[in-house]
Amino acid sequence: MSASVSPASDGEKVVFYLEKDEHAHAGSSTALGFWLYLMSDCLIFAVLFACYGVLGRSYAAGPTPKELFDLPLVAVNTAMLLFSSITYGFAMLQMEGGKKWGTLFWLGVTGLFGVAFIGLELYEFNHLIHEGAGPWRSAFLSSFFTLVGTHGLHVSFGILWLVVLMIQVAHRGLIEDNRRRLMCLSLFWHFLDVIWIGVFSFVYLMGVLG
Repeated sequence: MSASVSPASDGEKVVFYLEKDEHAHAGSSTALGFWLYLMSDCLIFAVLFACYGVLGRSYAAGPTPKELFDLPLVAVNTAMLLFSSITYGFAMLQMEGGKKWGTLFWLGVTGLFGVAFIGLELYEFNHLIHEGAGPWRSAFLSSFFTLVGTHGLHVSFGILWLVVLMIQVAHRGLIEDNRRRLMCLSLFWHFLDVIWIGVFSFVYLMGVLG
């Protein structure tokens, strides 16, 4: 018995292989582009940390970190962001298992932790400004607000991105494109955790204990 392939079937195979190659090329391009973006973000934060290192003791006869920073509050805020990283990991596990609603649930929990983090950060900024310790008060405060505020803007963007992805997953499911986007957001979210650990250690802990 011999097998034959009709022209139509052969054409369908060619289309299938072309689509598969296009998806693989799109995935590799997205991953490369996103890693380049993260490296550029690393450079931005490296510059901001360097500026804080240079200006962090220029108080202009104003308040010092020991007088300003509420370390227990910052510790709670840090816990919010670290918990959000754990819950995002749970979301990725659900995604790998093909569980759409489990993925959405843990993404929602991650978003809530992120919102709590931003809320506490805004509360801290508002308290400092009302105490007369705004970014215009000294070089120390200017560099502090710039570094911490830039990180907060990144987290806010991450929350917006998270909401958009949740809408896409709810409507289109865990298709290949959505999986790739969730992986990119995972890298971004964990990257922000690492940066915040640096901020907590270098800015807050060294400022209060140094």
